[in-house]
Amino acid sequence: MSKWTVSDMPSQKGRSAIVTGTGGLGLEDALALARAGAEVIIAGRNPGKGAEAVKRIRAEVPSAAARFEQVDLANLRSVADFCDRLRGQRDSLDLLINNAAVMVPPQRQETVDGFELQLATNYLGHFALTAGLMPLLRNGKNARIVSLSSVAARQGAIDFDDLNARHSYNPMRSYGQSKLACLMFAFSLQRRSEAGGWGITSIAAHPGISRTDLLHNAPGRWSGVGIARSLLWFMFQPAAQGALPTLFAATSQQARGGAYYGPDRLGEMRGYPAASKIPPQALDVEIAEQLWEISEHLVGRAI
Repeated sequence: MSKWTVSDMPSQKGRSAIVTGTGGLGLEDALALARAGAEVIIAGRNPGKGAEAVKRIRAEVPSAAARFEQVDLANLRSVADFCDRLRGQRDSLDLLINNAAVMVPPQRQETVDGFELQLATNYLGHFALTAGLMPLLRNGKNARIVSLSSVAARQGAIDFDDLNARHSYNPMRSYGQSKLACLMFAFSLQRRSEAGGWGITSIAAHPGISRTDLLHNAPGRWSGVGIARSLLWFMFQPAAQGALPTLFAATSQQARGGAYYGPDRLGEMRGYPAASKIPPQALDVEIAEQLWEISEHLVGRAI
């Protein structure tokens, strides 16, 4: 997979994809998939940003079959409504990219469902989304689910005693937990697919350190990390480059189920897609099973 780029993507004609997130990595994912001929649904919270994303895709790919669908991953009712709509519109889905995220809001925020915002948006919302779309994915052709983790998962730990950070909130600790949960989710999905004969491939990916608005949008442009993102922009690879591991996982015949892909250089901070080093805690099957059971209980849906 030496220096794999979008030019190496196989044709996606006849395939359908949902990508969560209207900007940054999600937009780059959707644009590349549309260029390769896929039908793409961009799923996000903000209709204005969704319209801008679709407009950009159609400007670059006039023939693109791309549209926006509204969903707020921090609201389980919104996720359920989205899944109901999609199941009413179509019979199958070939690709789901669980990409959207929030990162390190300085103060703890709680969703309408009573969850800490990062856990809700980054992990639980995608857990519920995957559950709701599973009937379509089970009918898909060589269906894949790609879940986005982060280098922050290396320091992540699942705190079952305070999963929603009600007693003690540390922005980066909660973010690391949410991204570790996403990684464990990807592995658990693959195990279940193999055991149940679902015919779905589940893969994890991470973008390294990329130039997106994630740090500006959550802690703020004038926060410490926001200022670092602005002043040290040259340390962050372009979003299109950061999207490559996800696109490799989503489309390449070389990508393996249950694997984890990220950039290949500078401690996986930047570069081209390669197999990533898996944090040891992500391989703890007992913790993963406990997390899965708790997640089903919290979102009120089984996969």
